[in-house]
Amino acid sequence: MGAMNELRADTSLTRREALSRLLAGAAGLALAKPLAAWAQTATPPAPAKAVIQIWMWGGPPQTDTFDPKPAAGYDYCGPFRQALDTNVPGIQIGQLLPLLAQQADKYALIRSLTHGNNGHETAAYIVQTGHPPGGRLVFPALGALVAKYRGYEAGYSGLVPPYVVLTEPQGRFDEAGFLGPRYKPFATGGDPNAGRFVVEGVVAGNITDERQARRRELLHSLDTLKQALPEHPLAVELERCEAKAYEMILGDAGKLFDLSTEDEALRRRYGRNSFGQSCLMARRLVAAGVPFVTINYGGWDTHKQHFETMRAKLPQMDAGLATLLQDLADHGLLESTIVWWSGEFGRSPKVAWSAPWNGGRHHFGQCFSALLAGGGFKGGRVVGASDATGEQVAERPVYPADVLGSICARLGIDPEAALANPRGVDLKVMPSGEEFGKGGGRLQEIM
Repeated sequence: MGAMNELRADTSLTRREALSRLLAGAAGLALAKPLAAWAQTATPPAPAKAVIQIWMWGGPPQTDTFDPKPAAGYDYCGPFRQALDTNVPGIQIGQLLPLLAQQADKYALIRSLTHGNNGHETAAYIVQTGHPPGGRLVFPALGALVAKYRGYEAGYSGLVPPYVVLTEPQGRFDEAGFLGPRYKPFATGGDPNAGRFVVEGVVAGNITDERQARRRELLHSLDTLKQALPEHPLAVELERCEAKAYEMILGDAGKLFDLSTEDEALRRRYGRNSFGQSCLMARRLVAAGVPFVTINYGGWDTHKQHFETMRAKLPQMDAGLATLLQDLADHGLLESTIVWWSGEFGRSPKVAWSAPWNGGRHHFGQCFSALLAGGGFKGGRVVGASDATGEQVAERPVYPADVLGSICARLGIDPEAALANPRGVDLKVMPSGEEFGKGGGRLQEIM
C-alpha cells in the first residue's frame, strides 16, 4: 500500500514507469525472505588450523611500513617521501616493500591499534596476552592458549611441541603465564640460514646422524641394568622416552628442520638470511601440523639512525613475508593458516633529528599497525585509520585483545569461554579490551 500511495502522489510518472516500480517492489518483497534465509545459512569459512606470528621485536615503524604518510613532510617521513600503490586499488604501503605491494589482496591491515604503553616489556605483555600489566595473575600469551586448546586438548601428538619459536623466546616475560611450563614455547636456537640448522636438543652442529646412531648403539651395549631387567616398569618407560628422543633426532622430526631439501631458488626468494629462512621453516612446521609458530624478528628498536637501518631491514622483511604468503597459498595452506605481523608498539611518527638520535624514531604505543592474512581473514582490506601524521587514532580504535580474540575465533576457540586459573576467578579466554578505552571490538570487518 505504501508503494501505491507513493505512486499516486507522483503524478508525473507515466503508466509504464508506474508499473515498472510496482513490479520491482513486488520482486523485492518476494526475494527478501529467501535472501535473508540464505544469509543465515551460508557456510562460514572452516576454522583455521595454525598461526604464524611474525613478532617484530623492538617495535616496527608503522609510517615506513603499512601506514605511510608522505604528505606529512620531511619531519615525519624523512627520506621516504613516496608510497607504493598495491594490487588493491586505494591501498598504499611503504616505498621499500614492493613485493608485499603485489600481495595486498592476501592481507588485511589494521592502522588503528592502540594501547598507549611505551615500555618494551609491558607493551609486549599487552600485545601478546590482551591484558594490562599488573595484578596477581600472569596471563598466558596467545601461543600458549593455542598450545592448550588446539594442541594438547585437541589431541596433538606431534613430536615437535605445539608452540615453537624461531629462534629465541620473543619477550622478557613468561609466555605460558599461569598455564604452567608445559605451555611454554620450544625455542629452537640456532640459525636456519646456516649450513646446518642447529636445533636445541634435536640437531647437533658437529655430529652427523651416523655418529648419533653409533652413540645410541654404544649406549645400549653399556646399559647392563636394562639388559638385566628389561621388563621392569622403569626400564620400559626409559626405553619409551629414549625412543621418542631419538625419533626427534634421527626420525621425521629431525628431517623437518633440514632446509637443504628445499629448492634453492625458493630459498633465495625467501632471502638467504635468518628471517627469510625462518619464514620458510615456519611454513614447513605448519605443514607438519604445528599449530603455533613464532618468528622472533629483532632489530626494530631504532632510536638512532633509523633510516639507515630500515634500508637494510625492510627489503629483508619484504622478501620473507611476501614469499611466505605466496608459498602458503601455493601449498594450499593460506586458508588454514593465520599470519599475524605485529610488534609491541610502533615508532614515533615525528623523527628525532637532533643529536644523539641523528634521525631516530622512539617507542610509540598511541597508534600503530598490524597485518593479518589467511585463516579466513579477508584480504585487501584496511581496518581503522590514523590521522594525517600518524600520531593519533582517527577512526575505529583497535585494542590488542580485539586482535587476539579475533584470531581465537578464527581458530574455533571461543574468546568468551571461561578460562580456568589458579585463583579461581571469573575469567574469559580473552578480555574485551575495555581497560584501554572506548570503542574497539572484534574485527568483524575482515572475518
